Amino acid sequence: MTNQRRGRGGILGWSVVGAVGGWLVYSALGIDHNVPLPPAIPAEQKRYNNREAGFLSYYVDTSGSGTPLVLIHSINAAGSAYEMRPIFEHYRGKRPVYALDLPGFGFSERANRVFSPTLYAQAIITLLEKIGEPADVIALSLGGEFAAMAAHQRPDLVHSLTLISPTGFSARQNSMSSQNARQSNVSDNIHRVLSVPLWGQALYDLLGTRQSIQFFLAKNFEGQTDVGLNEYAYLTTHQGGARHAPLYFVSGQLFTPTIRHDVYEKLTQPVLVIYDRDPNVRFDMLPMMLENHTNWHATRVAPTKGLPQFEQMQGVADALDDFWSATAL
Repeated sequence: MTNQRRGRGGILGWSVVGAVGGWLVYSALGIDHNVPLPPAIPAEQKRYNNREAGFLSYYVDTSGSGTPLVLIHSINAAGSAYEMRPIFEHYRGKRPVYALDLPGFGFSERANRVFSPTLYAQAIITLLEKIGEPADVIALSLGGEFAAMAAHQRPDLVHSLTLISPTGFSARQNSMSSQNARQSNVSDNIHRVLSVPLWGQALYDLLGTRQSIQFFLAKNFEGQTDVGLNEYAYLTTHQGGARHAPLYFVSGQLFTPTIRHDVYEKLTQPVLVIYDRDPNVRFDMLPMMLENHTNWHATRVAPTKGLPQFEQMQGVADALDDFWSATAL
């Protein structure tokens, strides 16, 4: 019996080795990492250079008038400005609207460099400087941490800040694994392992399969996932250099464990949080923030699970319009 078990174990082990080896070969030779990528938003695209992040791309529609609106997408394995498309489409023609492709995503440079919260905040600041007047900024999930850092560093450039399903309010015991890695100071080692050329691309390709994208996106929708977002997520993961920034995210290096104390609590602009339920973050500390800081406000747009702009855009727009009306100078 023991020999039979050993035999089965050996067969299973070699099967696993064969499967892993097969995927490594398929990733290197069978997957197209340069598929055609259409614009995430049907609008004019422009570029600017950032010293730390290289060239950066953004979508713009200046046919409207009033306070500029700047949209910042989230960070994940398949992040893109498409995540902010419903908001862009709703407000284009009503006011100037800008949607940034963050460094390492979309049509922005995807070179193999060190990605950090500071790099992302500086990229946002550079765009705000180009706009040249204070803007209302809306940022999604982890993108909210970077936008808040930009608002804290350059309050003259940010009129108001809206955070949709923001990170940074989870009690530590409820944080997801990548955030805990950052808090536990092991993210450098995790990234070092994940980014080994031999298997780094293959690992990322697993995250970029249609099945994986559909699985993770479905967690963020109360109903059916948005077909356009689903397809664009697949296309944007199949670009040269697409893995570099997401692997920093997966290893936890893009989170700032002290963001609430160091940045959120020090913001002087009006801040709105739009939230409901989210599979990746919790809002344990949000009530305390609202109680202790009068410039912070919150609106629950339900039922949603992290991407309310796709399922409840009118509810999001109502919350935004009420917020901006109340904080208008």
